[in-house]
Amino acid sequence: MHGHAHSHADRNRADSQRLLTLAVGLTLGYAGVEAVGGWLSGSLALLSDAGHMLSDSAALGLAALAAWLARRPPSPLHSYGLGRLETLAALFNGLLMVALVTAVSAAAVARLLDPPPVRGAIVTWIALIGLGVNIAAAWLLMGGRGNVNVRAALLHVMGDLLGSVAALVSGVVILYTGWTPIDPILSLFIVLLILGSSLRLLREVLHTLLEGVPTHLDLQSVGRAMAETDGVISIHDLHIWSLSAETTALSAHVVLRRIDEWEPVLGLLRDLLSSRFGIEHVTLQPEPVETIVRIEKRAAGKKG
Repeated sequence: MHGHAHSHADRNRADSQRLLTLAVGLTLGYAGVEAVGGWLSGSLALLSDAGHMLSDSAALGLAALAAWLARRPPSPLHSYGLGRLETLAALFNGLLMVALVTAVSAAAVARLLDPPPVRGAIVTWIALIGLGVNIAAAWLLMGGRGNVNVRAALLHVMGDLLGSVAALVSGVVILYTGWTPIDPILSLFIVLLILGSSLRLLREVLHTLLEGVPTHLDLQSVGRAMAETDGVISIHDLHIWSLSAETTALSAHVVLRRIDEWEPVLGLLRDLLSSRFGIEHVTLQPEPVETIVRIEKRAAGKKG
């Protein structure tokens, strides 16, 4: 059971690493082109998007490195392995996005107060190519969006995609109307969208680091399903948390009708948790009902 769970998680991480590496190549290659175009045209939308893509290349590289390290087996020093590195990479990337939003917003406000000249034709063509690159990178990462690390990287790429759209619209408007304030205005609109997504991601990452119950699971529902298993009287000390982006863990005390029924009950509980809730890493402690009755009587005696 554990071998199957680990191999499944390893395959997912290998896929995530491959997708992230391809996305790094796409974004890093185009960041340089966009930076030169932004400098030549004087467009903040292009320059901010180029800086955004450059930082995204570093963020995607970090995410790919975390996915690679997370595949390393457990060791005496890290008995659960290094799966949490993916969550830490997602945290770093989320914070980096917030920092970028702040920097671009400040530059946009300055340009609204004093709009510089912008060459719309250069902006339009480079933004159009960038849009294609970002669509390709986003399409690659969509295949691994169940992984919080990949989702954090996808957030960066979607921010780049929106930035390319803003730059494209900005270039077209400036080319045909000469109205340069559209450039910083669209930049502000895009960073607000990115900020909302970044804050949602950071909330989920912090929830994982605080060992909260994964958002797709309900603690009470899992406990009720376990308690309804044949041979089980009740469940207590139930805990569910994420070991990594790929692995959910559960521990609980199981009160049994008869202790000699533990082996078949254990099999039923493992099958239930795996098939119905997708929980593979399970630690269960059996307790005969007689032990619970003695503990309750002792506690009642002390109160009396």
